[in-house]
Amino acid sequence: MRFRIDLKIFLFIILFCISKQIEIYIIMIIFAFLHEIGHLIAGLILRLKPEKIEIIPVGLTVSFKVDIEGINKKKGNGNMFVIKEIIVAIAGPIVNLLIFIITLLNEEKTYLNNLIMYSNLLIFIFNLIPIYPLDGGRILKGILHIIFGKRTSYKITYDISIISNIILTAICSIAILYYKNIAIFLIVAYVWIILIREINRYNRIKKIMEH
Repeated sequence: MRFRIDLKIFLFIILFCISKQIEIYIIMIIFAFLHEIGHLIAGLILRLKPEKIEIIPVGLTVSFKVDIEGINKKKGNGNMFVIKEIIVAIAGPIVNLLIFIITLLNEEKTYLNNLIMYSNLLIFIFNLIPIYPLDGGRILKGILHIIFGKRTSYKITYDISIISNIILTAICSIAILYYKNIAIFLIVAYVWIILIREINRYNRIKKIMEH
């Protein structure tokens, strides 16, 4: 299993310190970390083998080894491995939803309690946006894989991801002007970076397959 740290995290820390929003960033990182622990636990329960753990500017990311044998085992119109991938993708947001519900039910509405509550709600909603490789994009790709097959699922997922990210950018641009919050800009910019990286990776794989 490989371990990697994305050095852009230090840039994020510096920018959040300058903007005096480091407290919010730390809170978001903590619960983004717990979010990924949810993915990891679900993967281990489903007997998937972790391949890489990476610390990135928006938390922690865990990837699992592709089970070729699992892919070939069909279940209905899909296969066991894809179904496991969907379950693992759902597990992360569920962790944040549970934390949100717990803090929502807490009668002591302190500043910290509200910060934890809204941070987890934001992480939950954000990760379910259909943009690959966010959880929403992974869930979408898995469902499309079951229905249409692997190659078509990638194409449709990336098309929807680009449209969703354009809409997200437009909404966030208005929010940036209104709230003057650098966090919104950094997160949207980072989502564009990872989306473009995934699309380029897919295009390279597609060219190899075509030849």
